[in-house]
Amino acid sequence: MKLIVGLGNPGRKYEGTRHNVGWEVVAEFRRRFGKGGIRSKFQGELAEAVVGDEQVWLLCPHTFMNCSGASVQPARDFYKLKHEDLIVVCDDMNLPTGRLRFRAKGSSGGQKGLEDIIRRLGTDAFPRLRIGIDSPPPQWDAVGYVLGKFDAQQRLVIDAAVRLAADGLADWARGGVQYCMNRYNGN
Repeated sequence: MKLIVGLGNPGRKYEGTRHNVGWEVVAEFRRRFGKGGIRSKFQGELAEAVVGDEQVWLLCPHTFMNCSGASVQPARDFYKLKHEDLIVVCDDMNLPTGRLRFRAKGSSGGQKGLEDIIRRLGTDAFPRLRIGIDSPPPQWDAVGYVLGKFDAQQRLVIDAAVRLAADGLADWARGGVQYCMNRYNGN
């Protein structure tokens, strides 16, 4: 059993924002592999998917980004998951728009949702898939930037990255994070 967590913020005003790219990836993955409907559980939206013979739970926390761990920790505990069977999908301002980066573990890199999950799980030793959203222009503050929407050109790049990320998550469910690091972390 696996758990894929897409980070984002609930509410219509956050749809399509840079910070919600994790939710977009989970929605694409669910569209392809989903089984059944969405239910409210663990302070978020939970859905089931199947990849080959692997059962995969999809979780989108509704705790707002900075409190994502309040949703992830109870889900991990309920399903009695090992950390390598959990992956978090989130945005990353340190990567160019659309670049994917799988990691087996590591720091939050300043991503507040990851930071809260690390704090609540008591470890940074769980896989994550970061999706580049580029850094803000000099005149923008970071919060305004991540809560802003992609321009038309960036949207095209992100849409392709979301599809590729969903492919990557299917590969992660079947083959693990090392396989995905080798396959998806290049240019």
